[in-house]
Amino acid sequence: MGPRVLEKVRAAYDAVAPAYAQQFLHELDAKPFDRALLAGFAELVQGMGPVAEVGTGSGHIARFLKVRGADVFGVDFSPRTVQLARERHRDIGLEFRVDDFFALQLPEAALAGAVAFYAYVHLEPEDLPAAFREVARVLRPGAPFLLGFHLGDERFHVEEWLGAKVGLDWRFFPMAIVAAALEGAGLAVEAKVERAPYANEYPTARGYVLARKPR
Repeated sequence: MGPRVLEKVRAAYDAVAPAYAQQFLHELDAKPFDRALLAGFAELVQGMGPVAEVGTGSGHIARFLKVRGADVFGVDFSPRTVQLARERHRDIGLEFRVDDFFALQLPEAALAGAVAFYAYVHLEPEDLPAAFREVARVLRPGAPFLLGFHLGDERFHVEEWLGAKVGLDWRFFPMAIVAAALEGAGLAVEAKVERAPYANEYPTARGYVLARKPR
């Protein structure tokens, strides 16, 4: 993702931030499979150190992990999104940071884990290795990375989204492309799972990968 595309995506998410938070804040309530995966991830990282949710959006996944004992903070490149997440989750002391997931403001081996659900939907397949290398850089040896994404091989464009003019492209990825990019970034893939969409979701299959930085 070039700088101009990144700025376009950031501006779009700033524009839709209130509507986005309203729409997705409680989405896990209707996703038992996702909750089960995230609860298992929380067990893996509990008491191990700081964990980042990359592309945190409304912060609901970070909240889910924090109430289950993970020392988690949220990262997003949209300042307006981060501001709203801070306001909505102030009651449990969740931290949110504005950052770029291609160049995280974290030292090497700083994290005990990372999670990213639908954080890379505006990337091209060739962008994935660089994004995953940055996650690998900030993970400690042995730390897990849980990734969720839309399965497929489609690109689609929308001019309007959540009441704002955005002009964004979305990309879905085959499981093999994601797994290969993770391995190319130096992460070991431990589990790959696919599921059909729930009735209340966008009608695409979902993919999940648990990878880990080798010791």
